[in-house]
Amino acid sequence: MSQTSSPDTAVPADGYDAYAIQQKWQARWAEEDPFRAGGADDTRPRKYVLGMFPYPSGDLHMGHAENYAYVDIVARFWRHRGYNVLNPIGWDSFGLPAENAAIQRGADPREWTYANIEKHKKSFREYGSSYDWSRILHTSDPEYYRWNQWLFQRLLERGLAYRKASPVNWCPNDQTVLANEQVVDGHCERCGAEVTKKNLTQWYFKITAYADRLLDDLNQLEGFWPQKVIRMQRNWIGRSVGADIDFEIEGRDEKVTVFSTRPDTLHGATFFVVAPDSDLAAELVSGADAEVRMRFQAYLEQVRKESDIERQSTDRPKTGVFLGRYAINPVNGDRLPIWAADYVLADYGHGAVMAVPAHDQRDLDFARAFDLPVKVVVDTTAPITGAIPVIELDEQGVPIDPGADEASLVDLDPAKTGVALTGEGRMINSGPLDGLSKRNAIARMIEQLEAAGTGRAAKSFRLRDWLISRQRFWGTPIPVVHTEDGRIVPVPDDQLPLELPNAVGLDLKPKGTSPLGGATEWMQTIDPETGEPALRDPDTMDTFVDSSWYFLRFLNPGDKTEAFSTREADRWAPVDSYIGGVEHAILHLLYARFITKVLFDMGLIEFTEPFSSLINQGMVLLGGSKMSKSKGNLVEFEASMKDPGADAARVAITFAGPVEDDINWEDVSTTGAQKFLARAWRVASDVTSDPDVIWAEGDIALRRVTHRLLADASGLIEQNKFNVVVARLMELVNATRKVIDTGAGPADPAVREAAEVTAMVLDLFAPHTAEEMWEVLGYDGFVGLVPWRQADSMLLVEETVTAVVQIDGKVRATLDVPARIDSAELERLAREDARIVRSLGDREIVRAIVRAPKVVSFSTR
Repeated sequence: MSQTSSPDTAVPADGYDAYAIQQKWQARWAEEDPFRAGGADDTRPRKYVLGMFPYPSGDLHMGHAENYAYVDIVARFWRHRGYNVLNPIGWDSFGLPAENAAIQRGADPREWTYANIEKHKKSFREYGSSYDWSRILHTSDPEYYRWNQWLFQRLLERGLAYRKASPVNWCPNDQTVLANEQVVDGHCERCGAEVTKKNLTQWYFKITAYADRLLDDLNQLEGFWPQKVIRMQRNWIGRSVGADIDFEIEGRDEKVTVFSTRPDTLHGATFFVVAPDSDLAAELVSGADAEVRMRFQAYLEQVRKESDIERQSTDRPKTGVFLGRYAINPVNGDRLPIWAADYVLADYGHGAVMAVPAHDQRDLDFARAFDLPVKVVVDTTAPITGAIPVIELDEQGVPIDPGADEASLVDLDPAKTGVALTGEGRMINSGPLDGLSKRNAIARMIEQLEAAGTGRAAKSFRLRDWLISRQRFWGTPIPVVHTEDGRIVPVPDDQLPLELPNAVGLDLKPKGTSPLGGATEWMQTIDPETGEPALRDPDTMDTFVDSSWYFLRFLNPGDKTEAFSTREADRWAPVDSYIGGVEHAILHLLYARFITKVLFDMGLIEFTEPFSSLINQGMVLLGGSKMSKSKGNLVEFEASMKDPGADAARVAITFAGPVEDDINWEDVSTTGAQKFLARAWRVASDVTSDPDVIWAEGDIALRRVTHRLLADASGLIEQNKFNVVVARLMELVNATRKVIDTGAGPADPAVREAAEVTAMVLDLFAPHTAEEMWEVLGYDGFVGLVPWRQADSMLLVEETVTAVVQIDGKVRATLDVPARIDSAELERLAREDARIVRSLGDREIVRAIVRAPKVVSFSTR
């Protein structure tokens, strides 16, 4: 249900021609390019403002308009504040939508992509976005993705890029692999198809090598990034501290290592669990009888249809298959039956866990489902300070208390209650650990494991290495060749970029392998080391590689000698204000942080975090859902630029609510925005005083309103309270209108001052109208480049205030009194006020509380 404007659109019939004004100033900006960032000789302080760059899937819609309005507000504000502002624009132009559109149309994805980019450029210009148009980049240009390939080679040299076979998320519709983050509720986030598992040999970036730094460096961003995003990043990285423990497997020479955060509970392990889709599970079941193998195979097929998130859910029934094999507990020699269960993931830890059901809820749920033993080894009723109680347990691990009744025993038994004992307490039934607290028991157990050579202190992370291979055409070719003898040889730097072949005549339809594999002539090459025949890699890179470092390429996008200039990075980076949707809180931001740290380690940059400050805007909803081209529920950007016009759309969106809140487009009032802009424009048009008039001679009350806005606006903008600033602008316009219509009228110097301040501040939100007002007021040049005016502190001092007078807690009168009035005088005025005398009647005032100059409160009887 595509729409073109908000439902209340109506152009004010007052001579304010928004579209004509829009066209006029866009032509001027295009001709004079006033927003280009200053060069090396520009001595102003610098600000790098960046919006998350768009994907060119058709035209923009009003969901995009919100984001790019905020970007422009911030960029324009810092220019007014005297900064040399870098605000570039580019396009994240590789990816599936272009390829799928090309398949549907039988065209080259380049045609669709670059046609949409041109449409975007036109829309951004019509929107009044103050970009530095000299720094445009497209990630699908060979001049850009050459440096993706260069970056890949550097990671390969440092051991941070590698290739391995493993189970991956597979989208049967798009016929490509997906990173875990691209699977939502078991479905492909792009097309919605149900995701399955598939064993493939893929390329990875070793982001886990930076897991500690990615987690710890979030401390640098506290107070500068939304707390929600920092929390999401921390949870995704998910650092756990514990021990690696080596278990023997009966009939197997090599030990199996498991990671546990609770090595202190090792005496309570009663079974062993492996991931069903792991190589270990396949190996262990291979020697089992036919019935076990058949059950396992059926279970494996079931598990391959589940996403990792589904498998980790705590509220789903536990399933599994006994493999007919046993592990040996290294501390007590117990034989632990080995099960395959989907709640263990192949790539978490080592793909196997020791199960301690008494003290882990998932293990307990599994044990209860399959009638496995539960052994308590932590007495959570025991104090962790003071005397240490001795508690005996029976063979099932249940505490024996001769004086306890049956009900109290049941309350302590996880096997019966179904609730694991996860609290603090003292170790029991654990040999030499008995009586120790949790912390001391963990340290003691690690010492024992290390002494016996059966374990060691370790860390584990929820974070997985970054899977970058994609079985699609429209992406960066992976710059390696595969030789006949199995070697992988990088393409030399001087042979980059390795360009994509022509798509004409190439079958791009998804078929499980990359379409590049069908480009026979392109695939066949030679080994750069030996000159022998070799094959190129048929996969392309994940588009998140493109966006992981693009902010650096903006510093010198046309440079053919290096990915980015270290000198320019020292001048501009990191990004001061990064603005975009919270949907990128994990994927894009995490990858950009990783690549930044790699580049820091290479000595190419001097900072370790790419984005100093982050602004996340809410979504624009239509019909209760996020605007989306695929869903057809969108308000088209291009049409909205004509009616209601760019400025009205920008003001309406900004005024609709706080930056971080979702906005219902049905509730956005473009009519109200149009009327406000028309009133502001008329204020400027009505001014009759000269630019050199003495403002101090003007209406003092209006000047106070003007200067209160100047005093407050800067702080409000820096706090991202853009909607509040718009509200304050509306107040100023209304106050100015009142003075124009009464008293000295249009010639009042305070009216000119208010109109000029309105134009300057309005430039952040409605730049076309602001420029027109500035010209009408008699000025040359652009208001967007005018220095921010400072508030007169003398005008911020209130001469009079409104005092509230209460009787028995109810407001009975208000008084306009001098701001410096003392308590005695304020009480006298309150007692003598006719409204108070009338309200008191025959009652006697028994108590008066006076808080000059704001409150007088009388109590009566």
